[in-house]
Amino acid sequence: MFYIAENAPLFWALLKGKPMRYSGLILAGLAWFFCRSIAMAAPLELVTLQYPPYQYEENGETKGFVVEIVKEAFRRLHQPINITLLPWTRSIKMIEDGSADAVFTAYKTPEREVFADYSKEILMPQVVSLFVLKGSPIQFDGHLSSLASYRFGVVSKISYGDVFDSAVKNKTITELDETFTGEKNIEKLLAKRFDVLVSNKYGALDILKRHGHLDKVRELSPEVQTIPSYMAFSKKKNLAILRDRFDEVLLAMKKDGTYQRIIASQQNKN
Repeated sequence: MFYIAENAPLFWALLKGKPMRYSGLILAGLAWFFCRSIAMAAPLELVTLQYPPYQYEENGETKGFVVEIVKEAFRRLHQPINITLLPWTRSIKMIEDGSADAVFTAYKTPEREVFADYSKEILMPQVVSLFVLKGSPIQFDGHLSSLASYRFGVVSKISYGDVFDSAVKNKTITELDETFTGEKNIEKLLAKRFDVLVSNKYGALDILKRHGHLDKVRELSPEVQTIPSYMAFSKKKNLAILRDRFDEVLLAMKKDGTYQRIIASQQNKN
């Protein structure tokens, strides 16, 4: 991908001090290069999951404060994008096989780093919490081993950070009830299909609020973990250079206040 803004200094250096006849040729070349650059900027195919308030679809439009941050970053890069909401398992598979260019908001795991180039800049820090039904006697002391006898509801192929993931891997947590969406996971908690829901805190609260179930569920304290999530680019698409440019723009957005303004604006809407 090429952009005229990056290469304009080269053209102006060539133009400086040249006779008029050469200047005309150089300007014609500049116009050709500009048109070619636009044509070559094919839309980047981004995938993510339905995960309000971060990213979600409403009336056929993809919304959410992470979506707005991503759109602004690629707008600054003059890079058109398409964002498609899919089940998370499919999204990750598409990054692995190269049928999509990048995925967000992805936790970093050793398994995914094999096929994904993660942004170095954090796209969104996320809080992982546990939820139970309002009348449940379950308490949390900060150690997942104290909940080992309970059944946990999770979304398939979702990483919940190294604290929870390690508890599953080392068999501290053995009873898992898997589904494919956060909404379905909460439905199953309300139906008493499992004992403890593990979820992104604000994602779960948003779903509960939208469906009028906030008074039926209780968040356990303390939180399990606060973990960073990233934009992850498919290694099969060789987008490491674009990943680096995305990092530069995202950092600039944080420094100039745009990042914080987008989050505040979206939260006020909710």
